[in-house]
Amino acid sequence: MIVDEVARRYGIASWKKKDGAQQSVDAPHNVIFVKPVQFMNLSGTPVRLIASWYRTPPDGVLVVSDDMDLPFGKLRMRPFGGHGGHNGLRSVIATIGEGFPRLRIGLGRPEFDGADHVLSEFRDEERRALPAVVAAAADGVERWLDDGIEAAMQFVNTWEPAAREP
Repeated sequence: MIVDEVARRYGIASWKKKDGAQQSVDAPHNVIFVKPVQFMNLSGTPVRLIASWYRTPPDGVLVVSDDMDLPFGKLRMRPFGGHGGHNGLRSVIATIGEGFPRLRIGLGRPEFDGADHVLSEFRDEERRALPAVVAAAADGVERWLDDGIEAAMQFVNTWEPAAREP
């Protein structure tokens, strides 16, 4: 959702499937949008292939992922780090190392199976909050692209959703 929103803002209209991912290039902004289409735990291979093709170092790859260890809607950006149990991040780390920035979007810890939680539909209150979360995360990606990791982290890591109505 975040990649789609940033791509929409940049006027991306066409995607091609190559190297196990949907991808689109925005040459004027020097951005490559990538959405792996394989199993999440195989995400590293398309990231490595595409980054290698475009000669993009790990610190030039921003990975956006969900995170059950963050409350729903909480955003966290870091310049590098471990996988935190996330199989998609584990796969990317195995192929390009830990030195890439990542934007994590909180899903909240489920009371039931984690896989079912990640693959299930959003609850009503989450669905209502989702547009603001997606917009803020996309704003963070744009700040990373325009102003670098420090400015993006300052925005993302301090962003709070608007107060919920009772």
